Amino acid sequence: MPLLTRGHEAATSAVRAMLVRAAPHAVLVSGPAGVGKTTLALDLAAGLLCEAADVATRPCRECRGCRLVERGVHADLHRIVPSGAGNQIRIGDRRDPEPGTIRRLIADLALLPVEGGARVAIVERADRMNEDAQSALLKTLEEPPAGVTILLCADREDQLLPTVRSRCVRLRLGPVPTRDVEAILGDLEVADPSTASRLARLSAGRPGVARAWALAPEAITARGEIARSLLDLTGAGPARRLSIGRELLGRAAEILRELDRADRPTALTPTAGRGRRSRRSAAATVPVVVAGTQAVEGEQPDEDGEPGRDLRAPAADRRRAAATFVEIWRDVTRDLLLVGLGEERRLRDPGLLDDLRAVKSVSATALSAFLVRLDDASELIESNVSPELAVDVLLLAWPRGAEAA
Repeated sequence: MPLLTRGHEAATSAVRAMLVRAAPHAVLVSGPAGVGKTTLALDLAAGLLCEAADVATRPCRECRGCRLVERGVHADLHRIVPSGAGNQIRIGDRRDPEPGTIRRLIADLALLPVEGGARVAIVERADRMNEDAQSALLKTLEEPPAGVTILLCADREDQLLPTVRSRCVRLRLGPVPTRDVEAILGDLEVADPSTASRLARLSAGRPGVARAWALAPEAITARGEIARSLLDLTGAGPARRLSIGRELLGRAAEILRELDRADRPTALTPTAGRGRRSRRSAAATVPVVVAGTQAVEGEQPDEDGEPGRDLRAPAADRRRAAATFVEIWRDVTRDLLLVGLGEERRLRDPGLLDDLRAVKSVSATALSAFLVRLDDASELIESNVSPELAVDVLLLAWPRGAEAA
């Protein structure tokens, strides 16, 4: 039966070869967030745990093993996801490691299989392991128990230790073609054809991101408001830019809240035997709290004595909001550059075309340089630089239109 993964022909061919021949003991699947890494990992897991006699037909999606994987309850499939305020994969206590930690996973994989066949471990966002957790997993990667396959999914494989990467067969996933994303959204029944077409472009070829937007229409509205505010700021001075910065971060936090409320599945997985996609969520909602410019009850003033952020908000949540804001900003900058170059057919969000055209000429050179600054800011935010400070610096550097200048 065809694998569920779409748009990654080279990767799916590699997975089919692994299922026919002996699977490697460790596989690293890397690529942008929402591009389909977990779906591919579950395809491989289903094939390894499938009970069909003919290996060429695995995963069959009909046997007991395939059904248990599809429901997320197979006893020999172990999954770890980041958790906690820091959104990390923890190493776990040395003596009695708690569930969801690396040491607990190692202990579980040392046991005999419950179903008597293969055992598979999927570590999602493996790049969220710190060096201690990666080092703890390293010995198992080097000398895994018999019949064990460990699948690491990482948005940023460069965050993994070289010794970890070198012990894995590596599969790299890129953006999915627009038509495939549209088809996935249609199969999921979460968007009409027109909306699916827009979200396929808006998500930059990432089906998981497109699905999240489809289930959170309020987030799409907020995204458009942020984008239009950024375009307006090309004609504003420093005071106006800095005054609106916290408000825009607050809107980005609202987007995250809406996306987290959306019913997210663990993968784009159809119900066995019916060609439908499961909408069941296995991910807990992670609240994001970033205050806007208005003071709220219990809010603390910022360094200058003005209400600007909720100091109770975990730093990880503030960074997430800032990262979301910068991602939207990157799309706006890219589209503004494309309009100036006459490449409107390649816009990420055609719904903003009139707003983009209304912006008075902004230098293409300045926009290109600003895209580099946005990439640098993303890395700084991830490296624990104050997200508010990083955004303020970007606001002051945001290129100005010819008339404003």
